[in-house]
Amino acid sequence: MSVLYSSTRDDSKKLTASQAILQGLAEDGGLFVPDHIPALDKSIDELANLSYQETAYEVMKLLLSDFTEEELKNCINKAYDSKFDVEEIAPLVQADGAYYLELFHGSTIAFKDMALSILPHLLITSARKNQIKNDIVILTATSGDTGKAALAGFAGVEGTKIVVFYPKHGVSPIQEKQMVTQKGDNTCVVGIEGNFDQAQTGVKQMFNDAALKAELDQAGFQFSSANSINIGRLVPQVVYYVYAYAKLYANGAIQKDEKINVVVPTGNFGNILAAYYAKNMGIPIAKLICASNENKVLYDFFQTGIYDRNREFILTSSPSMDILISSNLERLIYRIAGDDVSKNREFMGALTKDGKYEITDEMKAKLADFYGNYTSEEETASVIKDLYEKTGYIIDTHTAVATGVFKKYQKASNDTNTKTVIASTASPFKFTRSVMNAIDEAKYDKMSDFELVDELSKIGNVKVPNAIEEIRTAPVLHDTVCEVEEMPSVVKKFLGIQ
Repeated sequence: MSVLYSSTRDDSKKLTASQAILQGLAEDGGLFVPDHIPALDKSIDELANLSYQETAYEVMKLLLSDFTEEELKNCINKAYDSKFDVEEIAPLVQADGAYYLELFHGSTIAFKDMALSILPHLLITSARKNQIKNDIVILTATSGDTGKAALAGFAGVEGTKIVVFYPKHGVSPIQEKQMVTQKGDNTCVVGIEGNFDQAQTGVKQMFNDAALKAELDQAGFQFSSANSINIGRLVPQVVYYVYAYAKLYANGAIQKDEKINVVVPTGNFGNILAAYYAKNMGIPIAKLICASNENKVLYDFFQTGIYDRNREFILTSSPSMDILISSNLERLIYRIAGDDVSKNREFMGALTKDGKYEITDEMKAKLADFYGNYTSEEETASVIKDLYEKTGYIIDTHTAVATGVFKKYQKASNDTNTKTVIASTASPFKFTRSVMNAIDEAKYDKMSDFELVDELSKIGNVKVPNAIEEIRTAPVLHDTVCEVEEMPSVVKKFLGIQ
């Protein structure tokens, strides 16, 4: 049965997967959701023997049902190739009572590569399927990792252009260097004088600007998105949770149908939503553990049923999670509201108007599978140091937030027997200063960023990733900085239409 997509705010219009991928964000500001979540049609015994690429096909064929087998396999094979530095694509590493799902072996050493390696191919295929003549302009806001992964994915891809906005003072030095050194005539990187939420809101406003849309169309362009609001980003993320479960079973770590817990460090809610979709497709997941940093808007939501972004925005050592408006949560709200668009519209209207909304008790009861908590800055550093001293395994700050929450969950629930997968979302090399200072601040505080890279490689006994080697001496190619209200004019200037 084909899966069709409609907006979380108006379900009267049904789109195919390729149409939803092309559009990115619904015209009414809502997000595209599937009309049903299909069950996996392969048994765990069958899945256990598959490669990552084969698993990707088995998951994606169900959710992207208007793609032919040839189209989908072509996209998958182009995406998950030698740009990943390990054959498994997403290996599992056991350390201190948990299985770390390493999602950072792609070309930009963060989990965003898992989806953004394939999205350009899905988009171009979608454009061909729907006879689109315009060039596609990818418009993206990033809190650090999406930007570079999207740039790497789309650089040089014919028929596309990409504009990435990031908070000028809200990403790590290495994250920024990765973006501003990006090659490719079709790429544009812009720092904004503001935070990620402002960048994301600015991008959404451009998507919903009818006059701008008409102006672009006349010039032969149309917007699409590479943010996790695009269903073409979310679907590939479901794959690695299915793959992780199948590999645990194949390796004898779990019995058939044994439930596991999944811990995800979460800002925009896309990565944990993918785990929720995997569970709904039939993967035996017991608890979905949502880990926040000190911007703990999601933790408070799971505690109280009130989503309230009216609070101080805190810059932390896990900047990809420094988010107060978790866009993908809307997909979950829609689902627990019984797929009720008017109810969801009401909540999102309140979020825009008052910065908060409160769900009903009935909806709250449907969140029983979730557990939320947060890890403070001090705790994050302590987790990195403890794990390294105990096992020699070094994790980044975002993964440390997840590990900290995992420990809190175990303590609060006495659930110490359920096998647990922790989504390890970035390489420690991406946040070397925070990671090395956590291990021994007195020793490493005076070193430069790249001296820290070499030291991390030495003490962790891990090779420096190519993504880091490449930017050591790379020249800065993008130096545009703008105010939030100047974002549309920057886009038009790049496209040569003003």
